[in-house]
Amino acid sequence: MPILNRAAELQTDVTEWRRHLHANPEILYDVEQTAAFVEQKLTEFGVDEVVTGIGRTGVVGVIRGNKASTRAIGLRADMDALPLDEITGKPWASTQSGKMHACGHDGHTAMLLGAAKYLAETRNFEGSVIVIFQPAEEGGRGAVAMIDDGLMERFGIEEVYGMHNMPGIPLGQFAIRKGGIMAAPDKFTITLHGRGGHGAEPHNTIDPIVVGSQIVGALQVIAARNADPLRSVVVSVTKFHSGTAHNIIPEDAVLGGTVRTLDENVRDLAEKRIREIAEGIAAAHGATVSIDYERACPVTSNHPEETVYAADAAIEIAGPANVETDVDASMAGEDFSFMLQARPGAYIWIGNGDSAGLHNPAYDFNDEAIPHGISYWVKLAEQRLKI
Repeated sequence: MPILNRAAELQTDVTEWRRHLHANPEILYDVEQTAAFVEQKLTEFGVDEVVTGIGRTGVVGVIRGNKASTRAIGLRADMDALPLDEITGKPWASTQSGKMHACGHDGHTAMLLGAAKYLAETRNFEGSVIVIFQPAEEGGRGAVAMIDDGLMERFGIEEVYGMHNMPGIPLGQFAIRKGGIMAAPDKFTITLHGRGGHGAEPHNTIDPIVVGSQIVGALQVIAARNADPLRSVVVSVTKFHSGTAHNIIPEDAVLGGTVRTLDENVRDLAEKRIREIAEGIAAAHGATVSIDYERACPVTSNHPEETVYAADAAIEIAGPANVETDVDASMAGEDFSFMLQARPGAYIWIGNGDSAGLHNPAYDFNDEAIPHGISYWVKLAEQRLKI
């Protein structure tokens, strides 16, 4: 079937909400205005219960169906923006310097609000739909904060689902896969301690730049020679800071970067090899090294049955030709992975069309995707809580 008529009717209002959120972005947990907007809308819709302060600034709405039941599913949207200056020039562009909805969380929030309005009007399901509006997805582990506040237990959530827009996927299409759909995004900092001195007397120094350069090259061996070639891994050195003058060999150097994996065993291997390579090369040159390795989110791993449920709902809206059910995984990360560890569920991509990429200052959410996203949420809820 095509998008729902009521979802199409809601597009104008939901677009207005989306553009309001886009013009007023907030970062990490500091989403008080966004949360207040969500709370106001859910209350206006007649949602049965609206709870704020879950995970510091998260908002949860409970919509009960026409038939009572203890069954409940969670639908999640993220609310936070990125620390970025916008260059779109749109009338609804960010009014906050250094803050921008460059990942489409404004669209995610607006679409879930639209679905909440529809579901509160119709209630054509058994049990409860729990709409989850999460802060601090962009590096703040907001999902963990909400889970630690009892999100799953308090609201009796049995399954949980997420959706994210994806530039490059055509408008009106969806994409999903069983298992890992997004990577574990870890980061590392390698601090080298050498012996500084005059640039004309390198023999009297232990040059941390030379040591660091060898480490940069050697880290590529992890993907090329250490990891199973059928198991994806990315090791990228993205920072290298050292030195203050042309004629001084510095005392220290600091390297930083990211590791992306779709398999926990490869994740363990990458961390182990980074430590071994950095320590070995430093020792060979007489330098010392300290390594800080931070694991962020786990792999966003879709549960098999719930992936089928999500795909079926998307197919109902878009048709089988417009739903890719074995899409290639992305090496980006997503803290919805923590929710998928807490409960079975699935994460799906919705097409944003030919737009600028995510986390790009020229990006904007495609408002034409709104009725497709609302329809997906509604269809998924009604199918999973079928009367």
